[in-house]
Amino acid sequence: MTQGDQDSPVNLIKKAIQEVEGVFTPSTFLNLNQLCESLATAKNIICYGVGREGLMMKSLTMRLTHLGLNAYFVGDMNVPPATKEDLLLVSAGPGFFSTVDALVGVATKTDCKAIVFTARPDRLNEHTYHQVVHIPAQTMADDLKNPNGVLPMGSLYEAALFLFFEIVIITLREVLQESAESMRARHTNLE
Repeated sequence: MTQGDQDSPVNLIKKAIQEVEGVFTPSTFLNLNQLCESLATAKNIICYGVGREGLMMKSLTMRLTHLGLNAYFVGDMNVPPATKEDLLLVSAGPGFFSTVDALVGVATKTDCKAIVFTARPDRLNEHTYHQVVHIPAQTMADDLKNPNGVLPMGSLYEAALFLFFEIVIITLREVLQESAESMRARHTNLE
């Protein structure tokens, strides 16, 4: 096989899929039921992330809405104030972002429960998180440590986060006894 064959788009996709697949082990999903229970019982779910992590959090927000839950993304004009009945979901792949840290600080002062998704739980500031979900994938903070990786910068964490959220939605759909049809009925028709 020539170098050109190894770098063909199909082979690059296969390598990228292998990288994402390598992130997940059974331990990644140990607290999935606890996470889904927290989501199912929250009055409001407020999500936040920066950059491409923020896009993954927005995709989760959308699917939570499709499940009939009150889900919002920080920065949108319709976000209600965080209360003790609510849940703040944040992504901090490298373990620390100043905006994430500030929002968690504000939310926890109101007794809002905070759940963080991160690749580096050892780098989180000392907040009392309701749950820390460890997604052990390369982020932009450590992307130069794996020069043979196909996915650049934080793409591995972001792709893993997206797939993890899809499993959360599938599991939560069962918990809430929702169907594909009921989810579809909540999808916007203004596209």
